[in-house]
Amino acid sequence: MALDSLTLDQLRVFEAIAETGSFSAAARKLRRAQSAVSYAVGNLEAQLGVALFERAGQRPVLTEAGRSLLSDARTIALKVDGLRARARGLRQGLETELALVVDVMFPLAVLVAALDEFRQVFPTVGVRLYVEALGAVAQAVLDGTCRIGIMGPLPALPAALEAYGLAAVPLVPVVAPGHPLAHHAGPISTAILREHVQLVMTDRSALTDGVDVAVLSPNTWRLADLGAKQALLRAGLGWGNLPAHMAADDLAAGRLVLIQVAEWSEAALQIPMRFVHRADAPPGPAESWFRDRMQRCAEAQG
Repeated sequence: MALDSLTLDQLRVFEAIAETGSFSAAARKLRRAQSAVSYAVGNLEAQLGVALFERAGQRPVLTEAGRSLLSDARTIALKVDGLRARARGLRQGLETELALVVDVMFPLAVLVAALDEFRQVFPTVGVRLYVEALGAVAQAVLDGTCRIGIMGPLPALPAALEAYGLAAVPLVPVVAPGHPLAHHAGPISTAILREHVQLVMTDRSALTDGVDVAVLSPNTWRLADLGAKQALLRAGLGWGNLPAHMAADDLAAGRLVLIQVAEWSEAALQIPMRFVHRADAPPGPAESWFRDRMQRCAEAQG
């Protein structure tokens, strides 16, 4: 039997069995007879020349070959979904709204300039903007609240997202001038930093549960709002990082001062940004323009 006769439906059945854990549950999910599900996956195994499931027990178990090929099947299905969505976008034409979520660390001035230009190019397209931190950016795109996003790094990019690199946002470690760390000469060791409260951002989503980035002190105050973090830093309630563009006025006015963290290199104080969208929902004309605008901005900064 030739591989040319392999169908997307067979791959969907393969995915459904792996996800639900049984032929009967897959049949219910796909709303078809169990015999049709068994027939489809049997044909797929015959075409591929490998067994995808062990059927000796009460529930089918993925074989080693099945585990290896499942990710390929999912990738193919996502690509086909993307193809269909792209064609649907071409049929429907221009979007009515730009639904965008942006990481709170991203420079607001860059975003405002891009949206001002966007308004001139696409005067009939509305804008819905969310500002979130950490994994909440990815979550807003994953759950469909927003179509596109600009996000910082995650421990692992969800498989359902496609990403394009943008410019990195530099961070600066700062404290209020009255804070004890402000009077420390030279790089400050982790041992000393651990004695003071560190103000860090927290995630509204579960995508970074149990993962801390650039957290050196066991004594932390966690905030979901970057403006609140800045206010607490000014008040001398702890030390922490701010985006360089956000700290600039406070540093110039003396409301905050820079400190040197011995453990962090210059590269460690950079947040790489990425433009993301769901793989099965590629950007439409206006969204693609916005992505290209952000990439041009990244190239100009580089």
